[in-house]
Amino acid sequence: MSHEQVSSPLSEPTGSDTRAAATHEIPDAMRQDVGLLGSLLGQVIEESGSPGLLADVESLREATIAALDDDAEVLARAETIVEGFSSERAKEVARAFTCYFLLVNLAEEQHRVRSLRARDGNVPLEEQKPSDSVAAAFSHLAAEVGREEAERRLGQLRFHPVLTAHPTEARRNAVAASVRRLGDLLNHRDDQRLGPAALAQNQRQMLEEVDNLWRTAQLRVAQPSPLDEVRTALTVFDSSFSKVFAASYRRLDDWLQGERRGAAAPKAPAFIRLGSWIGGDRDGNPNVTASVTRQAAALASERILTELESRARRVGLALTLDDRFTPPSEELLALWARQRRLSEDLTDAAEGNSPGEPHRKVLLVVAYRVAATRARNADLSYEDPQELLEDLACVQNSLVSAGASRAAYGDLQELIWQVQTFGFHLAELEIRQHSKVHTQTLAWLEDPDSVEKMAVPGDEVIETFRSIAAIQSRYGVQAGRRYIVSFTQSAQNLADVYTLAEKALGSADEAPVLDVIPLFETFEDLQNAPRILEEMLEIPAVQRRLEATGRRVEIMLGYSDSAKDVGPVAATLALYEAQARIAEWATKHDIELTQFHGRGGALGRGGGPANRAVLAQPPHSVDLRFKLTEQGEVISARYGNPEIAFRHIEQVAAAVLMASAPSIEDRNAAVAEQYSDMAATMDAVSRKRFFSLVKAEGFAPWFAQVTPQEEVGLLALGSRPARRGLSVESLEDLRAIPWNFAWGQARINLTGWFGLGSALEAVGELGTLRSAYADWPLFATLIDNIEMSLAKTDRRIAERYLALGDRDDLAALVLEEFDLTRHWVLAITGHSRLLEGHRVLGRAVQLRNPYVDALSLLQLRALRALRSEEEMEDAALQDQRNLLLITLKGVAAGLQNTG
Repeated sequence: MSHEQVSSPLSEPTGSDTRAAATHEIPDAMRQDVGLLGSLLGQVIEESGSPGLLADVESLREATIAALDDDAEVLARAETIVEGFSSERAKEVARAFTCYFLLVNLAEEQHRVRSLRARDGNVPLEEQKPSDSVAAAFSHLAAEVGREEAERRLGQLRFHPVLTAHPTEARRNAVAASVRRLGDLLNHRDDQRLGPAALAQNQRQMLEEVDNLWRTAQLRVAQPSPLDEVRTALTVFDSSFSKVFAASYRRLDDWLQGERRGAAAPKAPAFIRLGSWIGGDRDGNPNVTASVTRQAAALASERILTELESRARRVGLALTLDDRFTPPSEELLALWARQRRLSEDLTDAAEGNSPGEPHRKVLLVVAYRVAATRARNADLSYEDPQELLEDLACVQNSLVSAGASRAAYGDLQELIWQVQTFGFHLAELEIRQHSKVHTQTLAWLEDPDSVEKMAVPGDEVIETFRSIAAIQSRYGVQAGRRYIVSFTQSAQNLADVYTLAEKALGSADEAPVLDVIPLFETFEDLQNAPRILEEMLEIPAVQRRLEATGRRVEIMLGYSDSAKDVGPVAATLALYEAQARIAEWATKHDIELTQFHGRGGALGRGGGPANRAVLAQPPHSVDLRFKLTEQGEVISARYGNPEIAFRHIEQVAAAVLMASAPSIEDRNAAVAEQYSDMAATMDAVSRKRFFSLVKAEGFAPWFAQVTPQEEVGLLALGSRPARRGLSVESLEDLRAIPWNFAWGQARINLTGWFGLGSALEAVGELGTLRSAYADWPLFATLIDNIEMSLAKTDRRIAERYLALGDRDDLAALVLEEFDLTRHWVLAITGHSRLLEGHRVLGRAVQLRNPYVDALSLLQLRALRALRSEEEMEDAALQDQRNLLLITLKGVAAGLQNTG
């Protein structure tokens, strides 16, 4: 990483054909960004690191690059370099590579933005695929069902991302903030108007920021609290959500309107709703209390009301339309009269600032009232978002009646879209709790002495329902009406929640409005879901909600626990079958169903491109509504940059709209039937193979030996514990996130692919498998996702982790399945190397791997010391742990996923 010579994965020659092929694909602009950032980091290390640090970093870097042609001797030399470092030098080198990955990620993100800008508007609609944009999806859908029906379906479109506080974001907030500032500076360099002096100043600022990044501790001093997690999520609202959602609506509406864009009533609906579990998800997290939930709702409301006040004031100040040219309607004058009755002082101030500008003064008073709502001024505040929307509609209609359509449907319309999207709550806060907690609490209420040890104090459970009632009273029912029951295994688990709510508030009439959502997580629960839902319809409280909502029901599907139960292949097939059966149940009972997908970032937790997943779902399982969890590094990757967020929303919304097309539904139904026997074989064989590993005697302690699973719990990733309480002798209570994280850190990624090779081998017919890959979206998505997981696996490094254990039989089983899976994936795709058909992703993975290798070797050094039988003094033990934790962060950044 020398600053004298641009240093990056691009600057070193190598004998690896794979790497050389990837290198040739690097665009010049990205090459320059990586080179610049790498040289700046090299300069900082030389200036600020200890003597000789840069040389040591370079020697390890060169060795891991040279080892890419599977030269065991060279890799052994890299290990020797690592073993020769002092304890302090090892930590410094690990920090250097971790910083480097943060910078490379930034360069890749900037190039993606650059590509999106170049592409934006340059591909004619008729040449776009349905998945490219909502407009393209609408156009294709209209060709199938007619424009009128397509418009009706568009009006029902709903994309509902839900932010969760699962501990999968390995970066500290301070580090993330530094990277964001660097990103702004890197983006600024693309401005063609910058001259040499401005570029030099920009580079000086970047060097200052890289120096700041280098000097910032990578490890959190303490675990973040749930409210820290809430504040972190709110930074994404500031940087992205507040702008991008309305921009998405505007882009779609402009296309639908054609030449009338901006001058006609909007045709694009506000189709996004934002949800959050942060501060509401208490399943296994004792740090989330009723008080925390109330504070989380308050923080979110404060943020959106501040934004709405600011935007209303900006829009109002710009409405300098004289009443001689834009006369107010009778309805606007009546609204002004009502505002006068509310406060003469406010209206006098507004009128003094807006003489002869009736629309301006009314909207300024609206802004004052939003501020009063935030301040809880009962005399002036809005009762609910609907009251605010009525005032905004009055102003809009008055402008239209006066002929000022462009003023009506410009910035004012975007304000209306914001209120429709965010309300006064910003994100719909969802509560989640384990079914056993409710069972225990009801028993405790009957007889406090009957429960030996409460998982959660009974008073706290009861107070949770009171906090929900308080949130609904202050911010509206939409602010928090969903209550998710983890490990739903019977309809009684759902009835328990309604019973507890009534007991907490004294009666059914006083209880908060609740939509109790079953979460089917395990393989067995997925199979039982239709029966449980059938029984759910007999619950009186559910019947009342069906009547009130127009027979709307939401159910949640868990990806992570089912995959941990039976492996990724059987879990994928079980989830598909469960969705199909649940969709049939909904159709039978005339229910408007929303299936909520609990997908994570790692492939073992349902990760992968969301738009492709939508188009692979069973018929009628989407029906224009797609709700999913977004967590950890996925939130920052998909939404941290506004332009990337815009593209993600476009693609997912387009897929949701297209999923209802007869051609898509008919195709998915036909191919699922066609390949049902193949799916049954894959299910049975993959499950058996998975069980042969995870149910082997002694597997759990072996897993803890060969991965940094135990040490993951030392990382202050989030407020949630890594385990539900049991020791590593049992996997039953190990959460899916550290399960995935640990396998990823060991460069094995087992949770993303194990069992597939045996399943494909059992099918055996390559022609059949290739036909399925071409025709069946679910199978194609499974193969492509597993190909990515295999590409992030490094067999040479994985062997070294597996050698940490004392079970050669289990290690051999893992490596044998890896080889078999890789063989079949390459045969089916027709690729000569992994990710050959995915140019951008392949480039990113192949160019990162040698740098991840360096960190993995450092991590192995720490693990070997920690697994050693030799006694270590406390200081030495802490040194090894700190080295390990730094490498955990670095590998997560290098692989670009945690759990």
